[in-house]
Amino acid sequence: MSRRIEDQAKTGIQGLDDVLGGGLQRGRAFLLEGAPGTGKTTVATQFLIAGAEAGERCLYITLSESETELRDGAGSHGWNLSGVEVFELIPPENLLDENQQQSLLYSSDLELGETTKRIFEAVERVKPERVVLDSLSEIRLLAQSSLRYRRQILSLKHYFSSVNATVLLLDDLTTDLNDKTVHSVAHGVIRLEETAPEYGAERRRMRVIKYRGRRFRGGFHDFTIATGGVQVFPRLVSAEHQATYSRDVLKTESGELDALLGGGVERGSSVLVLGPAGTGKSLFALTFVQGAANRGERAAMFVFDEELGILFKRAKGLNVDLQAMVDAGHLIIEQIDAAELTPGEFSSRVRRCVEIHGAQTVIIDSLNGYQAAMPGEHALVLHMHELLQYLNRQGATTFLIVAQHGLVGDTRVPVDVTYLADTVILLRYFEALGRVRRAISIVKKRTGSHEDTIREFLIDRRGLTLGGPLTNFQGVLSGVPALVGEEAQLLKAEKS
Repeated sequence: MSRRIEDQAKTGIQGLDDVLGGGLQRGRAFLLEGAPGTGKTTVATQFLIAGAEAGERCLYITLSESETELRDGAGSHGWNLSGVEVFELIPPENLLDENQQQSLLYSSDLELGETTKRIFEAVERVKPERVVLDSLSEIRLLAQSSLRYRRQILSLKHYFSSVNATVLLLDDLTTDLNDKTVHSVAHGVIRLEETAPEYGAERRRMRVIKYRGRRFRGGFHDFTIATGGVQVFPRLVSAEHQATYSRDVLKTESGELDALLGGGVERGSSVLVLGPAGTGKSLFALTFVQGAANRGERAAMFVFDEELGILFKRAKGLNVDLQAMVDAGHLIIEQIDAAELTPGEFSSRVRRCVEIHGAQTVIIDSLNGYQAAMPGEHALVLHMHELLQYLNRQGATTFLIVAQHGLVGDTRVPVDVTYLADTVILLRYFEALGRVRRAISIVKKRTGSHEDTIREFLIDRRGLTLGGPLTNFQGVLSGVPALVGEEAQLLKAEKS
């Protein structure tokens, strides 16, 4: 068999090829392991279909599933296995089927050597360039001892190498979990895992444990199985993404807000909008979305906490027409279900909006909803660090909304990410002259100077209105300020 010039056998799963550093090295044996239901058969089938589409001969050797089950499984994804040869080691009850020309596997009576011989015969007949052996658990049971099992795996490895076949050995980990025989023999090892959270859909992740002579993307990577196959979301590494852009200052539609921000927000920076529920955090973010639309730029908004229909209606009542922005192509808005979405898939969606659709403003509303998709606070901070660094290097301005616990007085955040943001906008309730009012202040800005004043603001049908600095009050951020001047400079809401 002639050796191909290309040394990479693409798996047909784009994200997985990225994690593997290009694909599987040709002529080598790889182990794909995972508990039942983690997606091994789906990955293996995609691997063979990709080979068949490239004009390669492909062989699926199954000791655990029937050919009918394999083809039905492929059909559920809309795949056609016409280019894949399936060699089924069928159970004894088919012995009387005179039309059956393939070999038989008796899990207790058939000798291991005879089983291996039949596998070799199938390979000699098909002369495949890609092979899947499903699964090693049956071979391990036939071997009955670790020494004999290791010798058999070495025999298979050397044989497949001699015929220059790229092989995926599937192991469902249903026998000895501590047996690392194949780990030491295989050229590479890929593990699939599935976890079930207390609420929501199952979460799947994969990791490349070993790959000889290859730099691969380490760590865990989320993946999903849907109609159409497996999709892997490689872990985001911000250092791998760097773009050149102008760090100009972006202004809003409010001169008062620009003054408070020291002129505006620098492109490529991250802004944290922090405050209790109902203070207007989403409206502040929409102000920057509207500014991006007016500049002819595209924004992307990911909404965790509010139904889109309600958000569109509420924004329209505040003189912000989100539907018009969507229709004009200035806004991409997505409803995110934290119970169904993995962190890796969310990062992938953000990347798609920035790299494919050219979004230069990104809104995450809110981080509280995003936290629900995280396994823990520590993981949330790491994910946000990489995501913000990535967006910064792509020149996208990011607005994170975080709802604090409590309304007035002492308030707390569910997780402290203020140190990650370049600018922190703090919104507060305060009581004055018998009314609950809202105040805004900028407590942090890395990229330049800003006002250190506290301003009152109103939300009504005009949208967002900022007043002058509250110089006649003291203790506004505590919630119950004291009047220290002669006259209270407070805003009056417009009557409807």
